[in-house]
Amino acid sequence: MTDITRQGAAAKAASRILARSGARAKNSALEAMARALEDNAPVIIEANRADVDAAQRGGMGAALLDRLVLDERRIAGMAGSVREIAALMDPVGRSDKVVKNADGLIIERRSVPLGVVAIIYESRPNVTADAAALCIKSGNAVILRGGKESFGTNRAITEIMRGAVAEAGLPPDCVSLVSDTTRASVDALMNMTEHIDLLIPRGGAGLIGHVTANARVPVIQTGVGNCHVYVESSADLDMAAAIIFNAKCSRPSVCNAAETLLVDRGIAGAFLPRAVALLDAKGVQLRGCPETCLIIPSAVPASDEDYYTEFLDFILAVKVVGGIGEAIAHIGKYGTMHSEAIVTNNYAHAQRFLGEVDAAAVYVNASTRFTDGGVFGLGAELGISTQKLHARGPMGAEQLTSTKFVVYGSGQVR
Repeated sequence: MTDITRQGAAAKAASRILARSGARAKNSALEAMARALEDNAPVIIEANRADVDAAQRGGMGAALLDRLVLDERRIAGMAGSVREIAALMDPVGRSDKVVKNADGLIIERRSVPLGVVAIIYESRPNVTADAAALCIKSGNAVILRGGKESFGTNRAITEIMRGAVAEAGLPPDCVSLVSDTTRASVDALMNMTEHIDLLIPRGGAGLIGHVTANARVPVIQTGVGNCHVYVESSADLDMAAAIIFNAKCSRPSVCNAAETLLVDRGIAGAFLPRAVALLDAKGVQLRGCPETCLIIPSAVPASDEDYYTEFLDFILAVKVVGGIGEAIAHIGKYGTMHSEAIVTNNYAHAQRFLGEVDAAAVYVNASTRFTDGGVFGLGAELGISTQKLHARGPMGAEQLTSTKFVVYGSGQVR
């Protein structure tokens, strides 16, 4: 038996104990985890500094480096997220349907944990704490497989959380970290049908594509965010400029950042210079269609591939469109069903956009950057599901449960 197989077996055994633990036990573990993160912030920061130094030497760009860095403020935020998750209603054991059928059977549909959840993610070490907390809240053991860039940080956080979980009286193997950061560990997790109940790949398109195409265990696809902001002809131009600036520039390396700006032809000449005045402050490179390049001479001509690309950087694709129908068609062709926004004062167009755009989150007059488990009241998230089965959008504790039917009889036979 390989190390990762033993790890899976240990997680499965721990999941059975966790599944029968009540809300009080789980919340005690979460509070212990939050305190431990706060008390051990210097240890985490020291480990993180080594990871950051190695990433800088390896030439990691500024936007991706921002995802890796932890400081006291971000660690406090991680601990706060754990406490927010603890404060949520327990998602396990809920009955959403109880009926008595013609045979006199009482039939109840009850929420239950999935079992063991494995998550593969890249350079964001805050995911380590969020994933562990969400899984414990929902009664699931979690196997974490982070990227090599953040391995030292992830190891420090995991060891701290395992100690806290054990202190609270639950098995430490409720939370574990895969030590192998090569593709071999990804392939092993994808095939551990005996031990893993759900696998969530969270990262770039290459990772997600490989996992969804080859996994034998159930997979939820998350993360790829080729998000659009469409500025319709009736839009408040100052509002639209502020929205695209926030959606592109507040954190360009995250999956809910905007990657493409679509602008109605009738207002492009007035709007694009206004937006560029803000975007230039962050050095955003525009890759535009021919009409965009005529209005903004500094724009680089866009290729068709640019409209498919999740840049995760200060780069923005721009296209002038002939109306809402063309905008919706463009999003349908190039989007990844993550988050899409329209800026408009036309109610009918807003409703058409909401109804026809196929995405996990659709916005009217707001930035795509709000697509987040914490913002949506979930405490945190394991990722943004861009598929339609089981869960869609930010995945919190409730989305990490399934259901079973519990049937009470009094001797009935069929």
